[in-house]
Amino acid sequence: MGTTIFIFLGLVITVHGFVDHGGSSSRHKILEVERKLKHLRRHSLKTIQSEDGDVIDCIDINKQPAFDHPALKGHKIQMVPTYNSAKEDITVGTRATRNRNNSRSGKVMNERDEELSLIVTSQVWQKSGKCPEGTIPVRRIRKRELLKAHSVEDYGRKKPSFSHHHHDGQLNKNLDSFVQLKNHSKAILLTVGYRYLGGKADLRVCNPFVEKDDEYSTSQVALLTGPYNDFECVESGWAVNPSVYGDRQTRLFVYWTADGSMKTGCFDLTCPGFIQTSNEIALGAAIHPISLPGGLPYVITIYIYKDPYTNNWWVQYGEKTNIGYWPPELFERLCHNAQSVEWGGEVYSSTIGHTPHTATQMGNGQFASALSFSSAITRMRIHDNSEALKIPEWASGYSDEYNCYDVWYMSDYTDDPQFYYGGPGRNRFCP
Repeated sequence: MGTTIFIFLGLVITVHGFVDHGGSSSRHKILEVERKLKHLRRHSLKTIQSEDGDVIDCIDINKQPAFDHPALKGHKIQMVPTYNSAKEDITVGTRATRNRNNSRSGKVMNERDEELSLIVTSQVWQKSGKCPEGTIPVRRIRKRELLKAHSVEDYGRKKPSFSHHHHDGQLNKNLDSFVQLKNHSKAILLTVGYRYLGGKADLRVCNPFVEKDDEYSTSQVALLTGPYNDFECVESGWAVNPSVYGDRQTRLFVYWTADGSMKTGCFDLTCPGFIQTSNEIALGAAIHPISLPGGLPYVITIYIYKDPYTNNWWVQYGEKTNIGYWPPELFERLCHNAQSVEWGGEVYSSTIGHTPHTATQMGNGQFASALSFSSAITRMRIHDNSEALKIPEWASGYSDEYNCYDVWYMSDYTDDPQFYYGGPGRNRFCP
């Protein structure tokens, strides 16, 4: 009997120590998570249960999470942009001419609509209902995802990506670049040289394999400014991100940071910052259908652009739906303009640059050299000082690990350049 009591007390002490003293499931953290979830849901006016398991809360637009940011106290929502350069571009129906970005000819030509065969996707939750006017759809954060995060503040934020040189010894020999972002691998198309006020593209939607729950694979349009270790960035596209979304579905996302993801920024509405205006699109919601290698090219169209009067950075989904914007109060440099525009993929894993390399795929897992079977981004456009969107005059493909994920930019002898990217991650050339 005494032995039994001793064992029982030992178990109680062990469990008590696990719950109350450190660890991801400490009592303090559980209470903190519960407070945050209650805080996020307190303004829900309607709830929609999606067939894919998501729960969408229709939140009062004036009480959305963005306004918890101290810099946005008293901010007045801009419901529609005052100016949209896409309206002057042939891709939305205007018959106009512009200079093409081909230094070989320098000719003026009529832009044509991009690939009529492209099929636009939608979101799964929309089959189950819609949010009323005056509200925004917010995907409900699950308790288990918050508990897995290192802290409530870190949830939804990318890991910082300081650069390391080749001689660091921690990186493998698959690098195509002189420097590589720590734990991040990119395969992108990059343009620099102007003050950029917008970037746009059609992103073919894929569902890459993601090996571990703390890894992710994304495809996006991004505008950046500042040094590599303290850059400011706004981006949008699709992602497979188990640590944020709790599964491996392909989902629409927006992301921002004002300090290289050290202490600011996050995906979607998981932290204050991004102000949503649309009651039709839910950030973080699953996208369907998905493109398969050799199959129909399902795409999402993403356009990020700066309102010249309010300096808000707007995100447009498709050709007419403005999801919302990042206010200039979030930034120090990006509130003026971006220094570069990027299109392409990014993989995060703690085993990038190490052996064995992660098997997390980028794009659809095919190398860019597979072309029509690979992941593609088309209709790349920029907005600089010109009145309308245009094809970038200079752009170059870039890959951190060409044996793991590579790029192929087709710009010669074509009316509209196409960009292919991706790869399988770990393979016999990327061990």
